[in-house]
Amino acid sequence: MTAPVFVADSLAGAAAGARVWLEGPEGRHAVSVRRLRVGEPVVLTDGHGTGVQGTVAAVEGKDRLEVAVDEVRREAAPDPRITVVQALPKGDRGELAVETMTETGVDAVVPWSAARCITQWKGERGLKALGKWRSTAREAGKQSRRLTFPEVTDAMTTRQVARLLAEAQFAAVLHEEGGEPLATAQLPASGEIVLVVGPEGGVTPEELAAFAEAGARPYRLGPSVLRTSTAGTAAAALLLGRTGRWG
Repeated sequence: MTAPVFVADSLAGAAAGARVWLEGPEGRHAVSVRRLRVGEPVVLTDGHGTGVQGTVAAVEGKDRLEVAVDEVRREAAPDPRITVVQALPKGDRGELAVETMTETGVDAVVPWSAARCITQWKGERGLKALGKWRSTAREAGKQSRRLTFPEVTDAMTTRQVARLLAEAQFAAVLHEEGGEPLATAQLPASGEIVLVVGPEGGVTPEELAAFAEAGARPYRLGPSVLRTSTAGTAAAALLLGRTGRWG
């Protein structure tokens, strides 16, 4: 049986033969929900590139677990790094996009308030929605057994996205009328790849112009038009394969 995965606040001092504690909400989930017992296997990750495989050494109360460390894994920073700028979809499709992109291997997700987004994040509603995206990335990272969870940034405006694109080694906007397929685009061997996924209503001419000025070209993904909630995942899978990160 695959060992369950939990997120530890810090694994800075973890080493084979040492012991570390899992506490707080994750500790409560391990002890009170999963009901882990002494001797059972467990995996801990800090979400920042370090993971621990070990066994439960002790259980204290309802939310504290001691883990005897068998092995420590440290993951190098991904290169090239893939960021997806995701226009805000309607309903819960944004969380679906974050979940599948996390499972696929995206390194960062940028919520984008595009002009044609049906959904707009404002005030408390926006903060709540952003919290859901971040929670989804964390849970999907655990489920897919990633050591490094993707960053979900604050929502950006078109002007902020353009600045992000200008700093990238490769910048692309998914567009059904793109003159070149993403599958044949010349990709950098290292650095930052930034991909823009538009909303249900599409990217406006003004947004395309702003992104073009920042160095981002329009690319088509394939013969079919995907939903905004699935396009980023499909494109990320293509890029991860082409850059060798899935090798």
